[in-house]
Formats: sequence, C-alpha cells, structure tokens
Amino acid sequence: MSVMGKATEAAPAGAREYLTFRLDQEEYGIDILKVQEIRGYEPPTRIANAPEFIKGVVNLRGTIVPIVDMRIKFNCAQADYNSFTVVIILNLRNRVVGIVVDSVSDVMELTPESIRPSPDIESAIDNSCILGLGSVGERMLILLDIESLMSSLDMGLVTASE
Repeated sequence: MSVMGKATEAAPAGAREYLTFRLDQEEYGIDILKVQEIRGYEPPTRIANAPEFIKGVVNLRGTIVPIVDMRIKFNCAQADYNSFTVVIILNLRNRVVGIVVDSVSDVMELTPESIRPSPDIESAIDNSCILGLGSVGERMLILLDIESLMSSLDMGLVTASE
C-alpha cells in the first residue's frame, strides 16, 4: 500500500503532513516524510534476548528490518493481530525500522496553529518524543517524534550519530 497521495497545491505555509494510526483507543501521527511504506503484518523471525516489544526481524527486499510492536512498547492493554494490524516501515537516519500498529487511518495536513503543546505528565512515552497534540475537528492526535523515540536508549535501534 502506497502512502504517497496527490500533492496539495494550496498547502498553507508551515503545514506538515502526518500519517495517522491507532494504538488501542488512541490516535497518533508521525511525519509522513519518515514513512517508507505500509505493509500487512507478518510474523517476524524472533531474536533471542531481545526486549519484549521488539518482535524480531523481517527480510524486506534484502534488508533486515527490526520490527517494534508499539502496542507493547506503549503498554496497551491488548495486542491482537488481525486483518487491520499493519507494519509501518520507517526510514530513520538511513536505518530502516518497522513499527506494528493496530491500523492506519489516513494522512492529515496540520498547520502549526492546530498543534498544541503536550501536557507534562507521566506516560509510557517520554515527553521529549511527543511533538504536541494536533486537533482537527473532533479528532485529537498525539504527534510523535518517531526518530527520537526510535533512538531512545531503551530502544537502541537508531543512534544519534548515524
């Protein structure tokens, strides 16, 4: 499934596009420019002694890609694998990483005015990895700095020097 849609001709200044996805009851957004592709979930090859949230690796056209289950990483109540479960393949600092999510919603364009700072509260996500809260109508998106999240020490997937 391709994430490249048609180019918006009259994009407001400073507007950015975010791929939105669901984890449990929450909706998240990540910068569309970090997304390489979206694939259906296939069980990866397990790696011994890897953290529980790293499901294993898959071979993607000759590239070995680590697969992170974001539902486990974010302490979601249930991590069921069904027909909606997808893997978002990300290209972060020339490193390819896959993240498992419940479903992908759509691509949304957000202006800086529609993004609010995130509240400073304890959560499963380090606050430095949250860009803010985007609102479009009744929808509220948690906007993730996916590159920072994947390069955090407990993930160990992408290093800052790469």
